[in-house]
Amino acid sequence: MHGIDYAIVLVPLVIVLVVSWSTRRYMKSVADFMSASRCAGRYLVCTASGEAAFGAISAVAIFEYLYKAGFAIGWWNTISTPVGLMLTLTGFVIYRYRETRAMTIAQFFEIRYSRNFRVFAGIMAWVSGIVNYGIFPAVGARFFVSYCGLPQHVLLFGRTVPTFGILMIVFIGFALFLTLTGGQLTIMVSDALEGLLSGALYVIVAIAVLWMFSWKEISEAMSNVPPGQSMLNPFDTAAATDFNVWYVLIGIFSMCYNQMGWQGGHAFRSSAANPHEAKMGNILGSWRGGSRTVMITLLGVCAFTYMTHPDFAAGAAAVNAQLQGIDSPQIQTQMRVPVALSHLLPVGVKGAFAAIMFFAMIACDGSYMHSWGSIFIQDVVLPFRKKSFTPKQHIRLLRWSIAGVGVFAFLFGLFFNQTDYILMFFAITGAIFLGGSGCAILGGLYWKRGTTVAAWAGMITGSGLAVSVIILQQVWTKVVPHLARAAESAGVPAMKDYLLAHAGKFPASGQVMYFYAMLTAVVVYVVVSLLTCRTPFNIDRMLHRGKYARNGASPETAKRKFTWGSLLGFDREFTFGDKIISASLFCWSMFWFAVFIVMTLGYLLRPWPIHVWSTYWHINQVIVPLLVGIVTTVWFTWGGTRDLIRLFRTLPTVKRDARDDGTVVSHHNLDEEPLP
Repeated sequence: MHGIDYAIVLVPLVIVLVVSWSTRRYMKSVADFMSASRCAGRYLVCTASGEAAFGAISAVAIFEYLYKAGFAIGWWNTISTPVGLMLTLTGFVIYRYRETRAMTIAQFFEIRYSRNFRVFAGIMAWVSGIVNYGIFPAVGARFFVSYCGLPQHVLLFGRTVPTFGILMIVFIGFALFLTLTGGQLTIMVSDALEGLLSGALYVIVAIAVLWMFSWKEISEAMSNVPPGQSMLNPFDTAAATDFNVWYVLIGIFSMCYNQMGWQGGHAFRSSAANPHEAKMGNILGSWRGGSRTVMITLLGVCAFTYMTHPDFAAGAAAVNAQLQGIDSPQIQTQMRVPVALSHLLPVGVKGAFAAIMFFAMIACDGSYMHSWGSIFIQDVVLPFRKKSFTPKQHIRLLRWSIAGVGVFAFLFGLFFNQTDYILMFFAITGAIFLGGSGCAILGGLYWKRGTTVAAWAGMITGSGLAVSVIILQQVWTKVVPHLARAAESAGVPAMKDYLLAHAGKFPASGQVMYFYAMLTAVVVYVVVSLLTCRTPFNIDRMLHRGKYARNGASPETAKRKFTWGSLLGFDREFTFGDKIISASLFCWSMFWFAVFIVMTLGYLLRPWPIHVWSTYWHINQVIVPLLVGIVTTVWFTWGGTRDLIRLFRTLPTVKRDARDDGTVVSHHNLDEEPLP
């Protein structure tokens, strides 16, 4: 890294620190610390949550994915477009969750089900979350060690220590400083600023990389792969042979089932000024991600080109030589693209990407530490209190818990040996909570006959099956001989033969088994609810509708007739501008879905050569999203800046209630009780 590169990182960092530090004087209540006083506008929610959701670890995981699969595998993801679009435009789950005014999903569980279930779900979410987050700082630190060309080990106080461990202390400490200053309020402001600054850098880096590599070179590199492993032709991949209608349906079912299930960054979902702003923030997020996606995609495929195209053989040799200094083969695979980028990016562009990754890492780390630390206090500790904490005591406990998450992540990342792809680690750890939470969330928000007993049964069944299957897949080759011997001893030779025939790999894919876990959880939830429901739950009160309405909540409960506008999510709260935003997203997404249908049918009728696919990806993944990204960067810079100014104007006048701290009494929030 050149001095200019470091300056590109430090200058915007100082701006973020100065503005974020100014939020501390507005942090006066638990609601401020947990949900930014629920006064964030749509662009603020969209920009801040989008920045927090994309950490450095996400970029490294996508680089791993792109380096192996290229563009081809993404073709089939287009099938889910209509369903994903409807979920986004209608505000599915997100709108109703914001109406509950809950600060965590487990708080909603107490409102809807029971206190004991809240504690159980809180523990499940916390365990799943902290283990999942455990590798985030380590991957981010290793990225910067490799990207900046730092030595793998340094001498400290006479002992050789890994450099990434020292960087983890620095990065976790920086994220903790911002998070502990003002909780979600500071996170919201700092992440939004980082997102606004990164928006312009996405476009700059993407254009620079396009200037350095011709599409001809990229296409040649991605075409030069063995048959059946095409990175351009989705019909010439090993994955395509397993692709069928069941694969599509499972993906769509999972998308609906796990909507808002993952609790990383959960505070953004309760920070919007009202449910409509939360819904619009989610819709706008579909537009904002374009420029970042094209930048990450270009960096990944250009790194692949640099490493495999004959024109860059000398540079690839230097990259491979640097990778040999990393002991773990899995970490070598993770760091292959970051090291390649450190060699191919010029001065200035290298600093711009370093700034993007640093902001992404700090935003994600701060948000995740806040999430898991606050869940432990709010959903595991708070429900056992007979006497409420004072706001000062409550915030102090939240800070200590968040700091504890940071310490855990440092120790876990330092000693945990990564032996698999990042996305596989995410699947294993996420299943602890996601396997069973979906039925409780959906049933609780949309079905008045869902019961507490059903929530327990569904959560335990779904999560238990999902985790068991994932673990079994990892140890299958070790346990199958024992299972075969047991089958032989039990006198079931057919079972023994079946097990031995599948000794090398678990007989069902993870996708299929995860579907069975989710489906079983749903069936159990529905059946148990029907058997145990005596009195339907008052959902209107939980959602603050009708006679229970508060400021910012839905004023009516009457069912609306179907209209074409309802397909686009239109309701009485939509302004003309809101309708344009939703309609444009619908038309844009459905246009590309139609292209997908036409091209799929056309190829099946008469296959075309690889260069046609190359041209399509050039247009679909590079040119068009880059042009759109330039427009949306200007758009969101204006909107995000406007919402930041409005936030600072609103904070001094916010009416705070000390009882608004996540405490639930008789299935409603404590601050909804009349004052004595």
